[in-house]
Amino acid sequence: MKNIIIVGPSRAGKTTLARKINEKLNYFIISLDNIAAAFGRAYPQLDIRLNWNREKTTDNLAPFLGHFLGILSAAHDIADDQNLRARVVKENRFVLEGAYFNFEKISSILKMYGIEDWKDHFILIGLAQNKKTADEFAGDLKKYDTEDDWTYGFDEDDLREVGREELQFSRFMTDQFVKYGFTVYDTSTERERVLDQIVKDIQSICFKKEFYHEKI
Repeated sequence: MKNIIIVGPSRAGKTTLARKINEKLNYFIISLDNIAAAFGRAYPQLDIRLNWNREKTTDNLAPFLGHFLGILSAAHDIADDQNLRARVVKENRFVLEGAYFNFEKISSILKMYGIEDWKDHFILIGLAQNKKTADEFAGDLKKYDTEDDWTYGFDEDDLREVGREELQFSRFMTDQFVKYGFTVYDTSTERERVLDQIVKDIQSICFKKEFYHEKI
């Protein structure tokens, strides 16, 4: 079974989907938000901070993500002076979810680990909300935000500006998803139904993989 990567804009359902996968398929969850927050507190000089400058955080986090994914997903092929093969735990699978992805930088690092095509090593899920308007984005933020969300307490003008930015970001990310082989799901409407369908699709992929190995 492959590790899973879920990428998408805010409120697209990344965390909810990761939790569903954890419950159904027993993958453990790695949150990029938590990683960014930890870097921000431990190494503030690296300019990797949560809810700050998304572009800078994304760029500065990319080297870590590239090596992290490479080591954990291709360690069985690595025999260097750190002997990473000895530290591989079979069937210890994770789902990584977040928005801080510089695909180009991460891809260049993954090639160091023999990962040329992301699809060969990961189940790739891209969540988008391209069918929404900026005002609908803002409306959802206003309706569903809790005190834990960084936009909590924003006035309508600020939320509308965030909505415009998120819509642009969603469309930009969709282009990246297509380029790097992600399966794209739009969660603009019927989000729960779409997320449940994604879990079923992943289950189908895992079942086919297990069936194939049994046949061999």
